[in-house]
Amino acid sequence: MMRALRLGFAVLCAAAISMPFIAHAVTLDDLQQRFSQNTLLRAQFEQQRTISGMSQPLKSSGNLLIAPEKGLVWNQSAPFAMTMLMTDTKMEQRISGQAPQVVTAQSHPQMFQFNSLLTALFHADRQTLEQNFTLSFSDLGQQRWRLDLQPTTMPLNKLFRSISLNGAEFLDEIRIEDMQGDGTHIRFFNQKTKPDALTPDEKRYFSP
Repeated sequence: MMRALRLGFAVLCAAAISMPFIAHAVTLDDLQQRFSQNTLLRAQFEQQRTISGMSQPLKSSGNLLIAPEKGLVWNQSAPFAMTMLMTDTKMEQRISGQAPQVVTAQSHPQMFQFNSLLTALFHADRQTLEQNFTLSFSDLGQQRWRLDLQPTTMPLNKLFRSISLNGAEFLDEIRIEDMQGDGTHIRFFNQKTKPDALTPDEKRYFSP
């Protein structure tokens, strides 16, 4: 369950990928405007997770789909196929050959309360973020930026030590340090906002 929460957080952070900045010093307000863009987006990702006691990091890769008013699809292709679908009403994990694992607000209200908090990133709810994180924004020059999130409330401060988002025209990296001493690094690339409508195959992700 905790693994799903951590992955869910990464997926929701990824919703920050959107349209380019105009050419001026980057501010947190610019990021807020970007988070609120109603944009369909596709990207590829590479993830590396370092776990205490393991000599080699765990690596995975795949692609990400963000569809406004539909949800998010985290489609892992390696080291094995796994799809995580997140919508306003459910979180569903699909692995080939296994029955889907579904979490809803009714079946796991506490987990969904946590999930709803994380969607503040997707909806650019700065007030909610500031109620649950200490925010530290840095303009790194040449349109590059960094946003550090320090959890201050339950259950975030029991799970995560720190979360950092880095990017320029798009969100390029997410780094998560958890309270167990483990770390997750996700790199995004080949971000695309076209075509601006779901393909027939993409629509199937959100079919009942």
